[in-house]
Amino acid sequence: MLFTWFILGGAIFLLAPQSITNKFQFAFARIFNWPLSIGRNISLSVRTRQQPTEGIERRKYIQLRNHIANVEAQLAVELQRNQQLSGFRKKHPLQNARFVFANIVAASTDELVIGCGKEEGLAEGQFVLGDNSIVGVISQASANTAKVRLITSAASQLPIKIGAENAMIVGIGKRLAKIPYFQTKHNVAVGDPVYCRPRPGVLNSPMIVARIAECKEDGEQPLLWNIIAEPACMIKSIDYVDVIVMSDRK
Repeated sequence: MLFTWFILGGAIFLLAPQSITNKFQFAFARIFNWPLSIGRNISLSVRTRQQPTEGIERRKYIQLRNHIANVEAQLAVELQRNQQLSGFRKKHPLQNARFVFANIVAASTDELVIGCGKEEGLAEGQFVLGDNSIVGVISQASANTAKVRLITSAASQLPIKIGAENAMIVGIGKRLAKIPYFQTKHNVAVGDPVYCRPRPGVLNSPMIVARIAECKEDGEQPLLWNIIAEPACMIKSIDYVDVIVMSDRK
């Protein structure tokens, strides 16, 4: 019977004019406005209390995400540095050679003192590398340390090659070197690389040692260039070197 009455009431409201049903809707809203408002206030109160927590969690998420991004960037830098250090062996496949890593203990404009010596296989005449370029030659070695004569030292002379031409590079101090007796018939330009010539038992592959910093005709000898060269790397900024130790050397 109750179900039947509800069906009849619903049919009456369905068929009744809109003006009458609107009155019933407004009356229902006035009667139940107070309990409905209590429910809305409770819902808003709960949402208000939840917002600070959600904001804190969001901030932690952003901080964590930024931290991960920073770590990834630092990792990329370390990977690039590792590739630069290890890539030397790929770019310059020197046969029968190993590389002894050595920290720089002391430095001057003419020489370096490094923290490796005869116990690591170092000996006089071995080439020393910095930033994948020759910076000097071992001039003296003790048990645990060695001295490196820089290419810019006044006591340094190395056989070199510019293009297809052989020459010598001689240190003149002040972190510079010169290339004497190079004829003007050979084309030379500022920025050209200068390679150290191979030396049996010490270096079996040409390696960059310097670049042309200044090139002009010699005023006293017009048939010769006056060439000033600078090391291929910034020697004063390096913290370590690699010494080329050929396996056939004792």
